[in-house]
Amino acid sequence: MREKVLEFLQKEIVVEHIPGAVIHVSHKGNVILQEAVGNRVVYPEKAPMKLDTVFDLASLTKVVATLPVVLKLMDDGEVRLDDRVAFFLPDFANEGKDHITLRHLLTHTSGLPAHIEYFKGKLNTEQVLDRIYNQPLVYKTGEKVVYSDLGLITLYKVIEQVTGEPFEQYVKREFFTPLEMYDTGFNPTFGSERYAVTEYNENLQAYKTGIVHDDNTEFMGGISGHAGLFAPVKDLANFAKMIENNGSYNGKQLISESALHLSRKNYTPFDSEYRGLGWILKSPSYSSCGDYFSNKAYGHTGFTGTSIWFDPEVDLQVILLTNRVHFGRKLPILRLRPRLHNIIRSHF
Repeated sequence: MREKVLEFLQKEIVVEHIPGAVIHVSHKGNVILQEAVGNRVVYPEKAPMKLDTVFDLASLTKVVATLPVVLKLMDDGEVRLDDRVAFFLPDFANEGKDHITLRHLLTHTSGLPAHIEYFKGKLNTEQVLDRIYNQPLVYKTGEKVVYSDLGLITLYKVIEQVTGEPFEQYVKREFFTPLEMYDTGFNPTFGSERYAVTEYNENLQAYKTGIVHDDNTEFMGGISGHAGLFAPVKDLANFAKMIENNGSYNGKQLISESALHLSRKNYTPFDSEYRGLGWILKSPSYSSCGDYFSNKAYGHTGFTGTSIWFDPEVDLQVILLTNRVHFGRKLPILRLRPRLHNIIRSHF
């Protein structure tokens, strides 16, 4: 399998679908593949990808930071899925949104729009939240899945309201430190040689290096519930190990087994895109985990070219980290991910 996977990634590098990648595959708790291929930067000058390269995780932030915190707050009796968002953030009730719950935000069924370019107005966090509070719904709540960054930005504010402390501080203490994810966080401060470089930015007149790729998050100070997290593969592997081990890591229970079980249920059987709490589930429509992963599979992707998938049926996890946006916002990643996962899953 190793040779086939690396050969596949090398072909994708040659045709410039990705500059490089770090791939991690674990089966039955054993790491069977962990390799870095290609380059972490091509322009203006090539530099090789390494195993300790730090990636902008983009929307993996939603399941690596935001989801675990919400599940912990549920374990601690601080919140429940059917709590109304407006209970914590009264202004969110504007424009007829008083009925929306945390469950709706986590399953992307709130009725909020997918994405709004707040960055064009250089809006900071409070200004973005104010816009969301006064945002009318674009479809009826609970009727279909519309993957919404706005919902996860809102959830980030709910978390801060409940915990009474900055999101990044809480998640670091409660999760990243006990998971030994020492190189994971928001607004990282490593030397430039550590990063998988992302997209060229006109304002910077340079490629983004260690600066969050998501434009809204950049103007929100680099921290949000939908994007902003940076990490290398070894840290993500620790997170994945905790998820597979029913919330336990090094003998410490960080999230309950009940919470994780709940997060993997299908809350959107009425849609072609199946959604758990935070997680994308293997769906009848397009799945980035390919054709062979079982119906029990769950995972998530990030716009920069990252993904993480689990298949409990065969005890398999696959972490793919790329910085495909270094070459712009092209679409080849949409075919790359499922074909790669097909190669891997065909061996189990």
